[in-house]
Amino acid sequence: MHLLHKGVNVSLSRRNKTAGIAAGAAVFALSVAACSSSGDANPSDSASGSTSDEQITLTVATFNDFGYTQDLLDEYTALHPNITVVPTVAATSNDARTNYFAKLGAGGLADVEAIEVDWLPEVMQYSDMLADLTSDDTTGRWLDWKTAAATDADGRLIGYGTDIGPEAVCYNADLFAAAGLPTDPTEVASLLEGGWDTYFQVGQQYMDAGGNAWFDGAGATYQGMINQVAAAYEDPDTGALTVADNAEVKDIYDQVTTAASTMSAHLSQWSDDWYAALANNEFATMLCPGWMLGVIQGAAPDTTSWNVADVFPGGGGNWGGSYLTVPANGAHVEEAKALADWLTAPEQQLKALANAGTFPSQVDALSDEASLNAAFASGDEPTKATYFNSDTLGTIFSNRANAITVSPFKGALYFQVNDAMQNALTRVEDGSQDATTSWNQFLTEVSAIG
Repeated sequence: MHLLHKGVNVSLSRRNKTAGIAAGAAVFALSVAACSSSGDANPSDSASGSTSDEQITLTVATFNDFGYTQDLLDEYTALHPNITVVPTVAATSNDARTNYFAKLGAGGLADVEAIEVDWLPEVMQYSDMLADLTSDDTTGRWLDWKTAAATDADGRLIGYGTDIGPEAVCYNADLFAAAGLPTDPTEVASLLEGGWDTYFQVGQQYMDAGGNAWFDGAGATYQGMINQVAAAYEDPDTGALTVADNAEVKDIYDQVTTAASTMSAHLSQWSDDWYAALANNEFATMLCPGWMLGVIQGAAPDTTSWNVADVFPGGGGNWGGSYLTVPANGAHVEEAKALADWLTAPEQQLKALANAGTFPSQVDALSDEASLNAAFASGDEPTKATYFNSDTLGTIFSNRANAITVSPFKGALYFQVNDAMQNALTRVEDGSQDATTSWNQFLTEVSAIG
């Protein structure tokens, strides 16, 4: 379960690194929806705050919605009257990433900077530009794979884990009932228990019974499948591209494109059509990490038939999650570390879950099922518990987190390769190419990357 970024060159000169960061910000473009989390009202000794009574301002840069409400930040200020916390929120992970790599090393970043898990491998190349967050208090604090991914080759922890994205299956109970399938979450979990073959076989049952579409699109389904592969695209030891010779990747591509030909709604996630389809009951299931619940509810506020089954094909999978980092050249590094520590403590992670649906990565928070369930039941009506017809959502996603056995290696080239793969799947979905032609184009694009 431990993901170590071996083979990452951490001895580049600062001059070359800074140039590489600026180039990287211009070259890469991500289309990942991110999510994050927070945590606690009683700071640990290591997070006691400022090292003096000097009046200082700490800036915290995040993106999307980490659940860091003003009320939460005010709690920290009340504990540390000499510190003012000023949040900055980028509209998207892409925007945050561009800013991060443009300023890392050069200066100008916030005192605490959030990073998204899918650009963590790029960040790890410049880990010595970030403060080492290792301490006795961080040992065993997060799920092992969450910590290992943010630990560099020298054993330095450069990110405090915020949220994770354990995946379950969301399903439309009305569409299940119309197709003669069970609708109770426990029965649906039993129905789908097994591997991807089972998931697609049940999908064929649904289609044979006159169902409209079994899942939303090939791209999202592929992502759930590939996230269970330990090393899909690159060699963890050398960073070399291996995807062209990885039969497992080709098998997944073939399986999902074959299934999509008859079972997919042919929708790209985050498109206008996809949001509309959620509201209009146009597909029966989708793979959903905990943070996806808010997306579904926001897109389909008047729908009452979305439910969550405590199951995921192949056992377990994770999609998404973030970290808080502290730039080493910041003006208040020790105070920033203390704030980041506090924001990611179990108590604050549970508050962030209630505020924004960001699922905790802290072991203590994950083991507190009562608080997890209560967080999903908090807020304005309809709460997520009400909307998804369940008072055990916290238990479901805690189970899904504990079912994760693979933390896939994602090296510096992962995002370019995965973007090429998503484009290949889109070409098949929109009918512009058949699966074989699109795969061959993908291999050509990969050869240009590597």
